[in-house]
Amino acid sequence: MEIYFLGTGAGMPSKERNVSSVMLNLLAERNAYWMFDCGEGTQHQILRAPVKVSKLEKLFITHLHGDHIYGLPGLMSSRSYQGGDTPFTIYGPRGIREFVETSLRISDSHLGYETQFVEFEDAGYALLFEDDKMRVEYAPLVHRIASFGFRIQEKAQPGTLLVDKLKAYGIESGPLYGRIKKGQPVALPDGRELQAAEFLGPPIPGRIVTILGDTQPCAHAVTLAQDADLLVHEATFAEARKEMAIRYDHSTAMDAARTAREAGVKTLILTHISSRYQEDAADALLQEAQSIHPDTFLAADHFRHDIPMREAGGRLSSSS
Repeated sequence: MEIYFLGTGAGMPSKERNVSSVMLNLLAERNAYWMFDCGEGTQHQILRAPVKVSKLEKLFITHLHGDHIYGLPGLMSSRSYQGGDTPFTIYGPRGIREFVETSLRISDSHLGYETQFVEFEDAGYALLFEDDKMRVEYAPLVHRIASFGFRIQEKAQPGTLLVDKLKAYGIESGPLYGRIKKGQPVALPDGRELQAAEFLGPPIPGRIVTILGDTQPCAHAVTLAQDADLLVHEATFAEARKEMAIRYDHSTAMDAARTAREAGVKTLILTHISSRYQEDAADALLQEAQSIHPDTFLAADHFRHDIPMREAGGRLSSSS
């Protein structure tokens, strides 16, 4: 599991940063990518990224401001041209379907795959998607228009196979190992039935990634980020412009760090950086956040970060 930033700017693109788009690489987990927001120019950013649009499975839209959605019609057309023929699901606030369908209709664009829409409104903290591998919850944030955050939680995985214990029962490597690893009971030729749980170590907890839309500090941001391995949080302003952040319903870098600290987040990544912060000025945002939450990174376009597996018992592994 890896997070990859296609665009990290706020409001309008700059020479250093394109507008918002984040990719969650789930190739190892489900042979797919999930995208969060799709600002103008995102398909151009993908041309310089190790990402296959044909494997884009889901897109989650945090809110309907242009710097988060204007790249969507072009991206969808590119997906069709580049061999994407599997269903594509778009999750977003009410209105995203109308925006997409109107854009495609007026431009006479035709897609070679099925598009599904899941629109939502402010229903408090709620479940958005779940299957046997992943669970996605969402909640409203505080912004000038309806804006949401997402909590992506990987389901727990079976523990390590206790091979020595299996061999003590006279079971050598083969298909039975696979069944036990899947948690299935196994019947032996002599009539004994082995329960899988007896031959597996403690389950490995799934990783948690929280990606927030534009927001002021708020309670739902903390709830969505609780105990997350990774929090992606906007940091539009420095603390010296706190009043401006409040006026435009945004956060400072220190606001993001305070949320991460309160939620018990392991790693914080700052994004959605105002174009007024270039080079050294942007580094100052990072320093402000690290004064509160040391394990913080400042995203740049094409910045990538690996999210390591947790160890049995819930702790993160030391690998990265």
